Amino acid sequence: MDEVKKNGYIKQIIKGLLSSVIIALICVLVFAFIVKFAMLNSGIVKAVNQFIKILSVFLGCVFCVREKAGLIKGGFIGLFFSILIYLIFAIIGTEISFGASFFLDLVLTSLIGGVSGIIAVNMKK
Repeated sequence: MDEVKKNGYIKQIIKGLLSSVIIALICVLVFAFIVKFAMLNSGIVKAVNQFIKILSVFLGCVFCVREKAGLIKGGFIGLFFSILIYLIFAIIGTEISFGASFFLDLVLTSLIGGVSGIIAVNMKK
């Protein structure tokens, strides 16, 4: 792979990752205000958190992935998104644990990113 193409792929992945993280943080902040004033059970909170992850990765891919290799670029966006969001919330919450749910989350966000990347490269922009 030539250097120019490689740099383009990396830029798209970084832009997609940053877009996804910013979208997720904004959505989580808005949802935190909603949770504060509405009495929601934990099942709803977990479902909304999963939806925020999916939406964030999807939008990050759609906004930033172009041309070819959508599966690969999107997969990396999803993978790195999951790791970065986990680290951000671990620092905020001061708790770090790498359990089965973390690794399942890595796989699922990578798959969501891959599918979103495929959709993104096939959309007319």
